[in-house]
Amino acid sequence: METRDTELKRDLDATLQARRELGTEYESALIESFLEKVEERLDSTIDRHVRRGLAERQLTVARDGRAGGSGSPGGSGSPGGFGERVGFAAVSLVLAVPLSAIAVSHTGLAGLVVTWLGIVGANAAQVARGLSRWPLRRPQSTDR
Repeated sequence: METRDTELKRDLDATLQARRELGTEYESALIESFLEKVEERLDSTIDRHVRRGLAERQLTVARDGRAGGSGSPGGSGSPGGFGERVGFAAVSLVLAVPLSAIAVSHTGLAGLVVTWLGIVGANAAQVARGLSRWPLRRPQSTDR
């Protein structure tokens, strides 16, 4: 994982250096190119986490003979569970560093505030999505 972080930092440094050399007329193209790299990295990380979660769930199902293992919503083997939420939070914090640098270099403190509001909003949406996926279940009545 450290290698990937240094690659991303190197890509950001190269993008900023290219911006200095080429000037502001290429700024949007450079930013789009860097964000495409970040998006690809994010997609591969999320894909890896989803595959790992599915593999863990299949292993749990194979061991227990029932879906969901312990049957608790939000467990580490369930979709939208603890592992996915932690992974999403970790990825968003890793991406926060270069996004903050870009925001500050272009718009100053206002850009930094908007960037962090977006990061917090994305994480809040992830939590809300996980909560809405697991509605409370009422116990079934056995008296009829």
